[in-house]
Amino acid sequence: MPSSPATPPRRVAITAMGVVSPLGWGAEVNALGLRAGREAVAAVTAFDVSRTRCKTAGQVEKMKSDECRKSKRLHPASRMLMAAAREAQAQDSGFVPELAVIGTTSGGMSFGEQYFRAQVAGTRPRERAAWLANYLPQKAVADALEACGFSCPNQIIANACASGTNAVGHAFRLVRAGLHQRVLCGGYDALSEMVFVGFDSLQASTPEKIRPFDKNRTGLVLGEGAAVLALEEMESARARGVAILAEVTGYGISTDNHHLTQPHPSGIGPRQAMERALADARRAPGEVDYINAHGTATAFNDGTEGTAIAQIFGDRVPVSSTKSMMGHALGAAGAIEAVFSVLALRGQFLPPNINYAEPDPAWTLDIVANTARAARVRCVVSNSFGFGGTNASLVLEGA
Repeated sequence: MPSSPATPPRRVAITAMGVVSPLGWGAEVNALGLRAGREAVAAVTAFDVSRTRCKTAGQVEKMKSDECRKSKRLHPASRMLMAAAREAQAQDSGFVPELAVIGTTSGGMSFGEQYFRAQVAGTRPRERAAWLANYLPQKAVADALEACGFSCPNQIIANACASGTNAVGHAFRLVRAGLHQRVLCGGYDALSEMVFVGFDSLQASTPEKIRPFDKNRTGLVLGEGAAVLALEEMESARARGVAILAEVTGYGISTDNHHLTQPHPSGIGPRQAMERALADARRAPGEVDYINAHGTATAFNDGTEGTAIAQIFGDRVPVSSTKSMMGHALGAAGAIEAVFSVLALRGQFLPPNINYAEPDPAWTLDIVANTARAARVRCVVSNSFGFGGTNASLVLEGA
């Protein structure tokens, strides 16, 4: 009996998005910050940093709305993700997700810290119940779905600093395979003292400015934020008549298993993730117009990512790390940078890599140094590479 022809992969549209970052609340404010190359890293105010080397972070400004005041019991992570989800809902009110896939690394960690400190101290503050109820990683997602009136299952992806990109990539594959028609995806993370001190103890954080890809880079600065993207099967989105912001066309992952915190020095992990994303999108390296790099400004990450980019793309494709402006938002980073990539596609500009002074002689790259560039942007690669050699890349294209 002859087999039926294989169903071609479905195309996946982005119909809406929302973002909260140290650059501001909302996509428009973030686009302005990216174009201006605004530095949003400042002295940490959330907890005591008198005994740490690094004393700065990219912090999200507190929202002063009445609604924010009403939700004081919620963790800041919930408020950020709720705001991002509501922004996306306002853009496409007809989008009703069948599933939510969200990446994070720590949930409401600071509430967990406060709860266990109270336990150790033997105190019983009134807030204990709220702390316990609001620190779980799925709580922020549940709050965001409820705020938008959505009722759907949610999946949490916790895969180190690749979590946000993995969430978008997993959602993309679900829609492309026809398993779901509409998926809300993204990532969130809020600053917490334990995570901050952990990075400082590893000497991965810098007491100086964050300088991705610079020869004299000295480490990363942590950040926070949240972002969501509404993914929908292309024909469904067109049938609804909704505006299509961009298209996800490729996703690639790899795990090099070299070291708990250091990538394989050859750059094989990042290289495989980017090559697989390009193959998935059926794009050649020469068709890419911009790379939003992971670019943490640590010696190991930038060294391996820079090597991998140079091996695949040479110095033809402009590269920048937007973490130079807002720090590293961990599980939220990939989702935020996917939104930034869509902003670059729609605004036809390349976000800058600020604080860049001296090229690293180990490779030759076209770094978008210090100021944004106007450019024709049709195809973007967005990278996220995490501890344990967890590597993920997305290909996004203009609608």
